[in-house]
Amino acid sequence: MNDGNKTRGGRHGARCFFNSRALGVRNAQGHVAEWPGARAAELTTANREIEALASSLSHDLRAPLRAIDGYSQALLEDYGDHLDARGRGYLERVRAAAEHMGRLIDGMLRLSQLTRAAIHRQSVDLGRLVRNTIDELRHSDPERNVDIEIAPGAVALGDQGLLQVALDNLIRNAWKFTSRREHARIELGVTEENGERVYYVRDDGAGFDMAHAGKLFEAFQRLHGTTEFPGTGIGLAIVHRVILSHGGRIWAEGIVGEGATFFFTLSSAADESGEERA
Repeated sequence: MNDGNKTRGGRHGARCFFNSRALGVRNAQGHVAEWPGARAAELTTANREIEALASSLSHDLRAPLRAIDGYSQALLEDYGDHLDARGRGYLERVRAAAEHMGRLIDGMLRLSQLTRAAIHRQSVDLGRLVRNTIDELRHSDPERNVDIEIAPGAVALGDQGLLQVALDNLIRNAWKFTSRREHARIELGVTEENGERVYYVRDDGAGFDMAHAGKLFEAFQRLHGTTEFPGTGIGLAIVHRVILSHGGRIWAEGIVGEGATFFFTLSSAADESGEERA
């Protein structure tokens, strides 16, 4: 398997970004047992370093973050009357930064945990997983006017829990980036390319510049500022990890101001009905 990035012609003449990585060989429990090829030692070492970093972030950084947030809150509550608007604003920014760092740590931990997650394959109704997320979003943001289209027969063979994580991130991403549209549209679709089933999530939101597509699936990389759209930049990296753990590929197309489409495949062991091939 090649390790690197690939491109090809896409919708509206855009260039699609492919991101591929060497995949670990999993044992009967679904855990990565070994890495194939010449990069085995390098990849194994890198994953151990990621896990060690995540553990350090969890145990060593949370305590000082809690102190920063707690003392900032105490200052606001106990001495806020002695501060002018600028001083209170500075403290509020400190608290907001601490909370943001906490979310980044949570994201790093989730990403690290996915490297160790076991894969339990079964037939999964992707449409139902999307509806679960949409129901939550409509409940928390009832004023939004968003049309949802789900293709019939969007069934795949995979780990239901991990695919829920992936689709939850993709749908929330689409929901966020269509937030400035008065009437938005989000679609879960299925197509076939060269005999391979391809699933996609499409929206008509902010889109992105394809010149920067290479950053989409990297952790903590953002193509939009936090003042435009909030977030940590970890969601698509998590999606990327889930898809690769299933032996699939993920890529994206986008046009600034017109929307984005995220395509993904899963293991070739699954056919259109979500059953394993002999």
